[in-house]
Amino acid sequence: MSNPATTATAGRSVRRHDLDWLRIIAFGLLILYHIGMFYVTWDWHIKSSHASGLVEPLMSLVNPWRLALLFFISGVAVRFASDRQGAGRFAGRRILRLLPPIVFGMLVIVPPQTYLELRFKWGIAPDPWQFYRNYLSVEQVYPMITPTWNHLWYVVYLLAYTLVLMPILPRLRSLAEAAGPAVCGWLARGRLGWRLLVLPVLPFLAYEAILAPRFPTTHALVDDWAAHADFLTIFLYGYLAAREDRFWRLVARATPTAVLLAVAIAVVSMGLSGADSHAEPGMKTALATLRIVYAWSVIVALLGLAGRFLNRPGPALSYLNEAVFPYYILHQTVIIVVAYPLIGAGVPAAAEALVVTVATVFGCVVLHEYAIRRSAVLRPLFGLKPRPKVPPASEPVCRQSAGSSRVDERRAKTLPTGEEW
Repeated sequence: MSNPATTATAGRSVRRHDLDWLRIIAFGLLILYHIGMFYVTWDWHIKSSHASGLVEPLMSLVNPWRLALLFFISGVAVRFASDRQGAGRFAGRRILRLLPPIVFGMLVIVPPQTYLELRFKWGIAPDPWQFYRNYLSVEQVYPMITPTWNHLWYVVYLLAYTLVLMPILPRLRSLAEAAGPAVCGWLARGRLGWRLLVLPVLPFLAYEAILAPRFPTTHALVDDWAAHADFLTIFLYGYLAAREDRFWRLVARATPTAVLLAVAIAVVSMGLSGADSHAEPGMKTALATLRIVYAWSVIVALLGLAGRFLNRPGPALSYLNEAVFPYYILHQTVIIVVAYPLIGAGVPAAAEALVVTVATVFGCVVLHEYAIRRSAVLRPLFGLKPRPKVPPASEPVCRQSAGSSRVDERRAKTLPTGEEW
């Protein structure tokens, strides 16, 4: 039986509904993760009075793979879209799609986060207008660089990777088509898919040993070389694997092993929670290796499970495919604006967390549904395409033969995944 996650059949692009769902799920987890950052002891923009280490072990299980999965899916989407549009046209469309949200985000969406962080950590005067003038000033007034992109760094990196790789995308495409079957055939040798689960992690082990100690993660683009190595590599994995049937069949075959391996490492990691801070160098290396193997195992497992159970369309998927990017842009500002007044207000921890979670989801849904998606001005500022023009009621929607209708139906079913990403 063919793998339901197959990306190409007889030269046709097949809509990757499973990857659409995975992207939505990953961003949903990101929103919950950032709510969790308000409650853990790790550094973040603001902190709840109830912050503790209670949920840190769970968040530590999500942290190694959540962003890597998004960059992998983005690599798949870039392959489909650039193949269809051509490198030059795709680069232009990518700039028009991603640059406005970055600029608008830095000028409008992110400033409330920065203002409340400065109020919380450094006690600046409660004067939003003076803050905004200073925020935009060339002279750096505050103990952080402004303007800043905060959580929008993912979009910045995605745009940067696409533009940097654009001149060599035709060669990458040729490489994938020429070497992909042989490489995947070699990875498929052996039982239980162990080669797929072990060999792709080797570059990340090298980055951990060589780059990570020298380049701590900053999300500042210009000095984030260890993170660039990680994210660009997983992005390329997605690009090279996108149309390779053997890869997706191998993922399906390796899924049970990947699930077992991921669960086993997760159990061990939970048992060793907190050991990093006082471990010997050899133990730290072993823990870092476990995290890297765990992250790739989770990604393979999720790809396989999504291909098996989520590769189907539906109204919810169509709606969320558009909504997920505005939700991503909005969510952290909504979290911080909602949570800041609750700090030290005496609200019990469970009630406070419920309020922050419900208000964040509600705020994202309402702002997207009743402001962003209905506005011709706001849509491009949140990375959405212009709304399709609706013909006047007196005009027929289309005139076509039954044959052309079937062609359009087939075309709709074979659109590649995530052009926006």
